[in-house]
Amino acid sequence: MKKTIATILASAALMWAAADQTFTGTITDSMCGADHKAMNMGTDAKCVTECVKMGSKYALYDGKNTYALSDQKAASWYVAKKVTVTGTLNERTRIIRVTSIAAVK
Repeated sequence: MKKTIATILASAALMWAAADQTFTGTITDSMCGADHKAMNMGTDAKCVTECVKMGSKYALYDGKNTYALSDQKAASWYVAKKVTVTGTLNERTRIIRVTSIAAVK
């Protein structure tokens, strides 16, 4: 009986799970977001790299909002580059659960 209830609950959760969305923006860090000038470190890429070394997390800035990214390793390949992120946004935490990241051509 418990196994049947667990199966039903798991199936319902999958049915209600949000579908992947596509987000386009620039890989930045959670501390600076859109503006790296205040840090006075030179290029945006250098600022993002240094901020992450100091404990900040890679994030996506879409021109309006900054979203944290669940896949920090994949984001590290695209520092300060325009990308398309596919994944699921948790509206409450503002974190995108990343399925894939690709450079915009």
